[in-house]
Parts: sequence; structure tokens; C-alpha cells
Amino acid sequence: MAPATLTPPRTLRRQGTGSGLGKPWRVIVRNDDHNSFEGVAFALSSVLPGVSYDQGMKFANRIHDTGQAIVWSGHKEQAELYWAELEAFGLTMAPLEQ
Repeated sequence: MAPATLTPPRTLRRQGTGSGLGKPWRVIVRNDDHNSFEGVAFALSSVLPGVSYDQGMKFANRIHDTGQAIVWSGHKEQAELYWAELEAFGLTMAPLEQ
């Protein structure tokens, strides 16, 4: 009979979520006293993919009620583009956050 070979136990190392992309970047619009609800909704629906004017109005209400809202999150480069485009519409933007 052959001697038993013992295999040392394996230790699993934590590797994070597996995406390798880190946390998403957040585009945040702040409340101000110079943009109308309609203007905010128009800007958001013009810049952000998949955001309709009605969804933009919901964001505008949330921004008004809470002082700010995360309107998009994702990769840094895309967040920088959306941030700049929304700022060009005259929206009051918070610094990009991760």
C-alpha cells in the first residue's frame, strides 16, 4: 500500500469584486436658485442616455427636495464628460465623487 500524500490546505485570498474597475464615479447635481425644474429636466434628458424628460423632472424634484441628487454613475471618463456637459447647460454641479 502506498503512503498517503497530504496536500496542504489552500488559503483563498480576497480579490475584491472581481471587476477590477473600482467604485463607480458619481455625477451629482446640486440645487440652486437660478435653474427652473423644466431647465434641469431638459438638460438631464439631453445629456444623459436613457433619461427622458419625465425622468429628468423626477430628478429635478429630488434635487429641489434634498439639495442634490446623483444623476449618473459609472466610468470616470464618461462621468467627466456628462459632468462638463451638464455644467455647460448651467446646472450647479458637485465635484465628481468616487
